[in-house]
Amino acid sequence: MEKEENILGTEKIKRLIMKFSIPCIISLLVNSLYNIIDQIFIGWGVGDLANGATNIVFPLTMIGLAFSLMLGDGASAYLSLKLGEKKKEEAGKGVGNGIIVLAIISIIFCIITLLFLTQLLNIFGCTEALRGYAEVYGKIIAIGLPFMMIGIALNSIIRADGSPQYAMMSMVVGAILNTVLDPIFIFVFKMGIEGAAIATVISQFVTFLLNMIYIKKFKTIIINKETLKIKFNTIKRVIMLGISSFITQMSFVFVMAIENNLLAKYGMKSEFGSEIPITVFGIVMKISQILNSIIIGIAAGTQPIFGYNYGARKFERVKETLKIVLGTSVIISTIAFILFQTIPDKLISIFGSHDEKYLEFAGITFRTYLMLCICNGIQIPSGIFFQAIGKSVKSAILSLSRQILFLIPAAIILGNMFGLIGVLYGGPVADGLAFLFTVFLLIKEVKHLKKADKKSEALIDDTSTNNILDKNIVITVSREYGSGGRYIGRLIADKLGIKFFDKDFIVKLSEETGLSEEYIEQNEQKRDSLANLNNGYYFGLNNADELFLREAELIKEIANKESCVIIGRCADFILNDRKNVLKIFIYSNIDDKIKRATEIYGLDKEKAEKEIKTIDKLRANHYKYYTEKEWKNHSNYDICINSDTLGVEKSAELICDIVKEKCNSIM
Repeated sequence: MEKEENILGTEKIKRLIMKFSIPCIISLLVNSLYNIIDQIFIGWGVGDLANGATNIVFPLTMIGLAFSLMLGDGASAYLSLKLGEKKKEEAGKGVGNGIIVLAIISIIFCIITLLFLTQLLNIFGCTEALRGYAEVYGKIIAIGLPFMMIGIALNSIIRADGSPQYAMMSMVVGAILNTVLDPIFIFVFKMGIEGAAIATVISQFVTFLLNMIYIKKFKTIIINKETLKIKFNTIKRVIMLGISSFITQMSFVFVMAIENNLLAKYGMKSEFGSEIPITVFGIVMKISQILNSIIIGIAAGTQPIFGYNYGARKFERVKETLKIVLGTSVIISTIAFILFQTIPDKLISIFGSHDEKYLEFAGITFRTYLMLCICNGIQIPSGIFFQAIGKSVKSAILSLSRQILFLIPAAIILGNMFGLIGVLYGGPVADGLAFLFTVFLLIKEVKHLKKADKKSEALIDDTSTNNILDKNIVITVSREYGSGGRYIGRLIADKLGIKFFDKDFIVKLSEETGLSEEYIEQNEQKRDSLANLNNGYYFGLNNADELFLREAELIKEIANKESCVIIGRCADFILNDRKNVLKIFIYSNIDDKIKRATEIYGLDKEKAEKEIKTIDKLRANHYKYYTEKEWKNHSNYDICINSDTLGVEKSAELICDIVKEKCNSIM
């Protein structure tokens, strides 16, 4: 790991981007092309109505994908975290629980889809002309949903297990098989849209089978009956780790449902009818997804480069990376823009021969809806950039702003005003607004990078060495902000003549990781409520997770060597299995915490209460995320003390007496 971190901080940026981004681009492109293959052969072998039907059914696939990524990405992140904590058994349970719960969900989803297919198709904008094709295609696709969902989830887990080549191979094999089987079933066996669906399901089953075979080859864990027993807390954690992927995919489903219905509604009143707009729009969206896959691949691959150098305060490298990513993305989106504007008829012709009205509307859709697709070269990478540097709120807002905040309202309002063409103009309006919002946040962040030149110095804790204890004992102190808990811990260490660890961790982590002391001090032990939206799909563990794992290693190392007092950092949980650990929680009433915060920390009295509540909430989120327990739950600790009752001095004396008693009880 140290070698990779050094590379991230020293290797040429362009070389790093090539190394990390190319695998991401290939993987995303394979996924995008997988969805397009069916429509190409269906267009030539069955016709435009059949293609429109696949666009109506596609949201069902996206819903399945949302659950797959939620549990697959969540299990992958859980695997990485637990392996980092050296808890292989728990890592296996996370993966096993993720697989078994997804299997249950996929079967239920399959049954619901088969039973209520007609109603679901209506929700996604199906017309009577498309219904026959959509129901035939949808029923077969529904049967394959469990294979597709489990196969995709396993693909993510296999990457996290350290076999990205195998994961890539299983995807590529499925895509190639689909490409081969589609023309065989459609043209040779004359099975039409039914044959295309069967080819897709067979391909998904093969990918599923290849990934299931890998389960016995896991490098880091073992999957057995015990790991498959569902545990609520484990699956809840897995789901929260993957919730970002779920929300992103479901937002696409929501957008597709709204836009299909708008296109059907206003298309009916136009010269094009309902079916042409739905069919053309679906194809245009899938072609534009190729552009987005390349941009996302470039940006996702640079997440570790952004994250490491931002944390290490190498802001020039951050700015250089950002400049290259944005520049490359804009060039690619500009090329796409030129193609969309100049040869839309050639692009749509890939999907079969069409009549004059079809080609006319295709040209309008490409030129109107994708009018500002160049903006994607800024908006998409910026969302991933903010994700990489730990700005969860900005990343989440940027990721959802175009789809939810701008596109849907624009399409509804403009559609109501201008009909079918108004729905299409919702695209550039959303792209333009998202672009302006993105540029505002980017400029603000770049200005911050320019100002952030001074390196803060973390306070190194004084340590005592006149140990009066005859046994090795560790005291962990968790505390509310402003309760005096840190000072009590300091007094305990002084009275017992043992070492005191708090800010020392910042210095040690800075030396080991290359991250700056300021960055570590600002990000450790704090986790906001939107942090779960900050988990990167291709990035693996983010900086906060790496910090926790490194701190856990340091805490265990220190606890093995000598008696000491450790402040915060989930030390009570990390050392929970040791008999020589005394776990303390210090709390206080709000009035006394405000008084301490104003007198000791110099906070403004009016702002002190808000600051106290904010910091305590961040600490509670951090504790819950890494321990799956409630921070203030008294059962986590041996002693809980209200520092107002005795005061900090007497509280420290009381704890010292208890420590001495504990020493006597240790064999």
